Amino acid sequence: MRYFETRFMEEANEFIAELDSKTIKKIFYNIDLAEQTNDPRLFKKLQNDIWELRTKYAGLQIRLLAFWDKTDNKETLVIATHGFIKKVDKVPSNEIIRAEKLKQKYFQHKEIVKVNGN
Repeated sequence: MRYFETRFMEEANEFIAELDSKTIKKIFYNIDLAEQTNDPRLFKKLQNDIWELRTKYAGLQIRLLAFWDKTDNKETLVIATHGFIKKVDKVPSNEIIRAEKLKQKYFQHKEIVKVNGN
């Protein structure tokens, strides 16, 4: 059973593409596991409906920030906005603000698509 499905915005894809293949495999392994288990060690709420997909690999704390899209009743999506390597204990507030802006952009675009019937 999957609790949610993860989709990636352009900035998340670009971040992942810059990583080495073993790190990428670990990130996708953790995301797959999080989708099936909803484990808070892998997928945790931060604030303002922004969540983090967490991966620890090769001494790095890799984070993809995300939000839920439950507007389509057929599926529950988690949208990864962007990623970064965490260097301090707390997720920097500017990263959360960036995720919130990308979330707004996502829903604005989705609304435009819906209005235009595409």
